[in-house]
Amino acid sequence: MGGTLLNMVTVLIGSLIGVSIGNRLSERMQQSVLTGLGLVTLVVGLDNALSTGNIIIPLLSIVIGVIIGELLRIDAALEGLAATLQRRFGGGLAPDGTASDDSDEAPALSPRERFITGFVTASLVFCVGPLTVVGSIQDGMGLASGFQFLAIKSVLDFFAGMAFAASFGFGVTFTVLTIFVVQGGLALVGALLVRVLADPTITQTLSSNPAVVEMTAVGGLLLMGLALVLLDVKRPRVANFLPGLIIAPLLVWIAGLLAIDIYPL
Repeated sequence: MGGTLLNMVTVLIGSLIGVSIGNRLSERMQQSVLTGLGLVTLVVGLDNALSTGNIIIPLLSIVIGVIIGELLRIDAALEGLAATLQRRFGGGLAPDGTASDDSDEAPALSPRERFITGFVTASLVFCVGPLTVVGSIQDGMGLASGFQFLAIKSVLDFFAGMAFAASFGFGVTFTVLTIFVVQGGLALVGALLVRVLADPTITQTLSSNPAVVEMTAVGGLLLMGLALVLLDVKRPRVANFLPGLIIAPLLVWIAGLLAIDIYPL
């Protein structure tokens, strides 16, 4: 859990710095920062998506996952949580901590919408990717490599959290809760694997395991969806695609049971 705690601290500090400087940045500057984040997110997402060994796995995972997500209305649940946090801790303040003033806000988003967007978008960016999955599991196993992965992720998230908070405000700060639940849960999985399997060799092939590879590819597609939001191209309900991250390794496992070669030559 050491890596997860470090990640939470860096995101908290970065986002608080971003909140403090947010009201000093013009709307044009904030939009440019978001565009830059969108471009980087798009590249990272594309790189992760291309890691798949069989595009059919991410395709089925995304389709099945979003059907489940739409039925469960995951996006509405996350937005509801963000709205609750905003009402409880944001009060009548704008995301940068100043009194709400529609003339100072981007016309498309109210303070409440900016809080929710910041929380949901940053949560997904911080918790989707190979460093999150592999790093958290290995950290839970007590491996130094896992902590190193999360330390690298923490540095990246520090600057991303600062940029997000400068544009979206205080909602980004509460993503430490998401990081704790997601990465802490994965670290717990890693600790259980060590006890149940007692097989140290599992960590040597974790990053190249087909289940992890395909999960990473699906995560890349989700990041590309977030990039569309940041670039103001389209606003897909990315949270509803989250079940795809579970469907991907499940499909790999089913293929293994049926002796289906998902990586044909």
